[in-house]
Amino acid sequence: MYAAAGPQLADWTTIVRLSLHVLAACVWVGGQLVLAGLLPTVRGFGDTAPRKIAQAFARLSWPAFALLIVTGFWNYAAIKPQHASPSWSAAFGVKMALVVAAGVGTLLHTRASAPKAKGIWAGIASLASLGALVLGVAIAG
Repeated sequence: MYAAAGPQLADWTTIVRLSLHVLAACVWVGGQLVLAGLLPTVRGFGDTAPRKIAQAFARLSWPAFALLIVTGFWNYAAIKPQHASPSWSAAFGVKMALVVAAGVGTLLHTRASAPKAKGIWAGIASLASLGALVLGVAIAG
């Protein structure tokens, strides 16, 4: 028998779990970045264009956010957090706070009517989403 000493392939459930989580993060975080980059052009299509684009994105992004939550719980269930280092636990706690901030910030962005408030909440949501993404990579080991 060959006994490998190096990295191993993940089992199929890990592949599915992590692939779904990364795909949802691509839609949620990547979509926010794409929309931010497209917004100046979209504004040139008329006064209602940004709202229509945002509504279309919401139909994709909110299910992706829900999938992030579900697969996040699945990820947590798949590890042994009682053996986690204090730094891992702290990073995980901050990541969870950022996930909440991202969701709340996005929700408040969609409900705001004043352009300044929309911008502030979009900024909070985007920065929180990016922070959660980076900490997700960090806690993945």
